[in-house]
Amino acid sequence: MLVAAVVFIAVAPVGNEAQARTTPPTTTVPVAAQTPPAAALTVAGARQIVVSVNQLATRSPMSLAAAIDSIVQSSGGSVGIALIELGGSTPITWSYNGDAIFTAASTYKLVAMMMEAQNIASGAVDAYGLVCYSDADFEPGWFDDYSDGACYTRTELAQRAGLYSDNTAGHMLVRDVGGADALNAWAAAAGATGSVFATDNTTTASDLATLWAAEAKGSLGGQTAQAWLYPMLVGTATEAGIPAGVGGSTAVAHKTGQIDQVVNDAALVISGPRGAFVLTVMTDGIGGTGAWQLIASVSSEVWTFEAARA
Repeated sequence: MLVAAVVFIAVAPVGNEAQARTTPPTTTVPVAAQTPPAAALTVAGARQIVVSVNQLATRSPMSLAAAIDSIVQSSGGSVGIALIELGGSTPITWSYNGDAIFTAASTYKLVAMMMEAQNIASGAVDAYGLVCYSDADFEPGWFDDYSDGACYTRTELAQRAGLYSDNTAGHMLVRDVGGADALNAWAAAAGATGSVFATDNTTTASDLATLWAAEAKGSLGGQTAQAWLYPMLVGTATEAGIPAGVGGSTAVAHKTGQIDQVVNDAALVISGPRGAFVLTVMTDGIGGTGAWQLIASVSSEVWTFEAARA
């Protein structure tokens, strides 16, 4: 069995969250400082105002949008991005074409794993209960040891689907949670209302980010679900996307998806420079190394933006 060590987080629901979306460009930014009455304005207070204004300028989603737009325009492809900050006094939610519909590719496996994690956390199923293979599950992928009647634990299938993005394991997980209809009903109830996973297999950056935020905040099974889920999404076989753009040895739980010219990455950055955040990047029309480099560049810009958080 594969084992990975990772720090788990459960972020309390945020009551004061600012929203910003790009395309069309609208921005709501928390006001970092207001000018105090003149009588109360001391030298120290004036310095603090300067610092706060500088932080606000650095933290402007419009600055982030400009940097991201430059990356996207030079790529020649279609890109959707969503960022959700977790924790802190004034977290923001920001998106760039966040509601645009993309092919989900293997990111549907993340959703199946989240649903499985919640079922395990609730006691509805056993993490080491068996799921048996049938011929209808097969799709060429990382593993080739499937045979009629062979059985695998839910944990083993999730490791295969998460760490290696194995296709047959993904199909078996979807079947185990009740099939595509059950999976999509669960995802919609959790906030992913613009997605049709596993059948049409389409989604949006905002939907995947919403699911990741719900998971991180404990709404989809809490710490028990996280403890089962996260190790299967850290240190995967494909780390060229969002993990390549973050600083140092930061833990990133993520699921990629790649098919033809579609390359996606949906991540929870567990230890950001000023706290955890969710970042999802969907791409189409670029493909291969160019797409992975774009995702890493977006991740790097977001990391710099996050480093400016107060």
